[in-house]
Amino acid sequence: MPQTLSLYVENKSGVLARVAGVLSGRAFNIDSLTVAKSFDPGFSLMTVVVDVPASLTEQVIKQLSKLINVVTVTCVSDSPAVVREMVLVKIYLPDEMRSRLLQEAEIFRARVVDSAPGSFTLEATGDSDKLEAFLGVIAAYGRLEMARTGTVAMPRGASRAVAVRNPSPKVAAGGPILL
Repeated sequence: MPQTLSLYVENKSGVLARVAGVLSGRAFNIDSLTVAKSFDPGFSLMTVVVDVPASLTEQVIKQLSKLINVVTVTCVSDSPAVVREMVLVKIYLPDEMRSRLLQEAEIFRARVVDSAPGSFTLEATGDSDKLEAFLGVIAAYGRLEMARTGTVAMPRGASRAVAVRNPSPKVAAGGPILL
């Protein structure tokens, strides 16, 4: 069952390889991986969707939290969360089909980010199921090119998901900034 994990890590080389190594070493497939700097440029937020049985999620979290440069690990799947992906799709189509495509894209709240003779580039955001449905609908229009981000997630509302902290993280002076 896919589990969405959020890791707050030091922004250093090798962290991504160690996280991927823990997961692949246990034969868990990474479905999605997204990493970006946090408010503090010395740290990054990593969102990993990993195919792991629910019974092993706690074990995986504990193993990841022991890694050098990992500050906290949170399972976002266990609480209400905002989960999003983005897709950019270039569609090649004749001019007479453009208005129909735009009407269908509007249903998914996709927007045009580039237009050229013979093609449109659309951007859509949402959960994975919404994007799959969007891609299914627009595939009927012809040839497509696609670029898709990984999942990003955050707990809903004022609540925070329970994080497992590394008991002895080796972090930069001053420690992490958790907002």
